[in-house]
This record gives sequence, structure tokens and C-alpha cells, in this order.
Amino acid sequence: MTRPEVTGRKADPAHHPDAYSIREFCARHRISSQLFYKLKPLGLMPVTFNVGTRVLVSREAAAAWRRAREAATQTANSAA
Repeated sequence: MTRPEVTGRKADPAHHPDAYSIREFCARHRISSQLFYKLKPLGLMPVTFNVGTRVLVSREAAAAWRRAREAATQTANSAA
């Protein structure tokens, strides 16, 4: 599928993929893939699953990760 910026068509705002590749997840959340792989063993990244050789992050896991990061930030700010 050709990207909207190439075709001139507007992206469908209702289209939300059910799963992201690591690269897509990182781009969507504006973090580097290096940071993803650094924090993954520490349990600070979302749960992933494999489909064949691909590693994916579900939309639900991404949302849960965002909530967890927000809660951790609020807890850290409250303690300070």
C-alpha cells in the first residue's frame, strides 16, 4: 500500500492497526529502537508476541504500556 504522502490521499483516521512492528511502535511513541531493546529486559516495554519471525506489539499492549508509564511518572512526581 502506498503511503498517503506519496499518493496525495488523506490517511484514514479510523484505521488503527491491531498490532505494530517494533519499528512502528517506536515511531508512533517517538522513542528509538535502541531504547526499546535496552528497556525490554528490564520489563519497561510492552509485551510482545511473535508471528513467524516477526515481533509485534498489540494495540492493547501499547495502550497498557502507556498507562503504566503515565502511572509511574505520576508516582515519581508525587514522591518528589
